[in-house]
Amino acid sequence: MISRRNLAALVGAGAATAAAMGGLIAPAAAQTAEETTFDRIRRTKKLRIGAVAGAAPYYHKDLASGQWKGFYIDISKALADELEVQLEITETTWGNAVLDLQANKIDIFFGLNPTPKRALVVDFSVPVFSNAFTMLTKKDFAPKTWAELNTPDVKISVDVGSSHDQVVSRLCPKAQIVRLKSADEATMALISGRVDAQCIILMLALTVRKKNPNVGQLLVPTPVFSTTSNAGFRREGDKTWRDYVNTWIDYNKGLGFIRSTIIANMELVGVTEADMPAGIQL
Repeated sequence: MISRRNLAALVGAGAATAAAMGGLIAPAAAQTAEETTFDRIRRTKKLRIGAVAGAAPYYHKDLASGQWKGFYIDISKALADELEVQLEITETTWGNAVLDLQANKIDIFFGLNPTPKRALVVDFSVPVFSNAFTMLTKKDFAPKTWAELNTPDVKISVDVGSSHDQVVSRLCPKAQIVRLKSADEATMALISGRVDAQCIILMLALTVRKKNPNVGQLLVPTPVFSTTSNAGFRREGDKTWRDYVNTWIDYNKGLGFIRSTIIANMELVGVTEADMPAGIQL
């Protein structure tokens, strides 16, 4: 038979033990209670994506109807159909997409180039497609290699801080690099004759040439360097959502769906498969 004094001691010891272990138990309980992205999509029957207005052929929003088009819209719709959920589109920007993922405003964003800095805060999918670095050049300037561009008498425009800036800085350190606020400003520098070339990824280069027929030549310097366009995800311990999307992308690349969707939507900017440089694959 336990005396009152012994019972009080046992209760006190139990409370002290529970308090001491609280720091170990609480985080585990909180982590278990947190709903994963995949579970939330399945529960709500909604897939939330981010989209960038005025970014055809990736994304395009019709100002009159509010309807979205673009190959990443079609790819997202196909993913939502596979999951048997409704697609919910939130307008964002290229610069804010990572922040929207971190804030749990969206479940996925298609169109991110994986960089070491971004990889510190978000997860990436496998590549959706490859995008070669190209040069738009003035008509009388036709370098064939990166080495030919890497000379002090060559002026190259880039949008500051972009992947274009990074690749030119690494491959053409001897060239005069003109860094401007946007890719459009870099194109205007080329058209006005202030530079000899603009470094820009293939998808955007094809679009620029259709909008500005007088922009000059489209060249693919050798050796060919490419970046990839991937999907981004909010960083979370459970990787079910990322792994599911990776499997879905690889499966649909194998079926040719991804490529055919990209080619079809390039028509939004007047580009056809025939405009693609020879030997360059998406």
